[in-house]
Amino acid sequence: MNFDLSEDHIKIKHLTRDFAENVIKPKAKELDEKEEFSVDITKQMAELGFLGITVPEEYGGMGLDYLSYILIVEELARIDGSHAATIAAHNSLGTGPILHFGTKKQKETYLPKICSGYLWAFGLTEPNAGSDSRATKTTATKIERGYVLNGQKTFITNANTPLTLGVTVQAVLKNSEKKELTCFLVEKGFSGFTAKTMHGKLMWRASNTAELFFDDCVVPEENILGKIGEGSKIMLSTLDSGRLSIAAMGLGCAQGAFELALEYAKKREQFGKPIGNFQAISFKLADMALKIELARNLLYKACWLKDHHRPFSKEAAMAKLYCSEIANEITNEAVQIHGGYGLMKEYDIERFYRDQRLLQIGEGTSEIQRIVIARALGLKPIF
Repeated sequence: MNFDLSEDHIKIKHLTRDFAENVIKPKAKELDEKEEFSVDITKQMAELGFLGITVPEEYGGMGLDYLSYILIVEELARIDGSHAATIAAHNSLGTGPILHFGTKKQKETYLPKICSGYLWAFGLTEPNAGSDSRATKTTATKIERGYVLNGQKTFITNANTPLTLGVTVQAVLKNSEKKELTCFLVEKGFSGFTAKTMHGKLMWRASNTAELFFDDCVVPEENILGKIGEGSKIMLSTLDSGRLSIAAMGLGCAQGAFELALEYAKKREQFGKPIGNFQAISFKLADMALKIELARNLLYKACWLKDHHRPFSKEAAMAKLYCSEIANEITNEAVQIHGGYGLMKEYDIERFYRDQRLLQIGEGTSEIQRIVIARALGLKPIF
């Protein structure tokens, strides 16, 4: 088994790290404080190709493998969760469904735009439909010109920015004999579609999160994504891949928090010595390094399986679960190592501690991941 990254992977990793440290890091604290989505930084990420990482070159993308994408998200999250979230949600949830389920015309219409600088969102979650994705209440009614959508979505990343082009929306067909969940490509300018940015978030304050409202929103029939009734299949398949990007965010967050704690432990002195020389602190850091290494190997293996077209749903759930949970553990220990200073906004670790909290909730809670894993083991968990 060869655990070395290829030269191309190393190049993309270094490129992303340089960008994150030199462009994002100087502005991350201010953007977080202001709850401000940066159009400028997002445009720069688009120029680097980060909005179409796995999209084939014929549609304007970079045509890279999934591991390359995960390395990019990991390196962004090592510096700032908000910008990692923008890229992760756009690629996995926004671009993915169109790339894998769209018609040739849909791909030709949307992919070049969303690779070059526009964002696409993923509208699944509703006020009363989160983990239970099939509880969608948003309806689609057939009319002569297409379909009329009515309903609401919430907690949708990238859905209300100056760069947002549209959103993939799951709705249930009204007046159908059975519950047919279907996906629609809804452009930002469609009549009856409005979005409202959500403020007051604990985490990812520099990423955009919005509520979506559909009030007799007319969607042309050619904007159905996939087949009628395949909405749940499309959404769940998308989440399988999306879990890897959330895992990458957890891994990057943990790595960044660990590095902050290690640097602080070497400089901070108590009782005449750097605190890192004391067993209590040095053992914490050793355990943190161990967990990060385990997380990285698990995540990269899951990416290898996906890139080689092998089943990866169980491993994606495992990676998402473990990486998000160790992000929680490591940022918590990193704050402990910083002591009182870790609770002050002056120190970056405070932001890392907040940003990690969504990772155990978004794209399937930790509880849902355990159900997925248990089912893959042939069990039938009761819930």
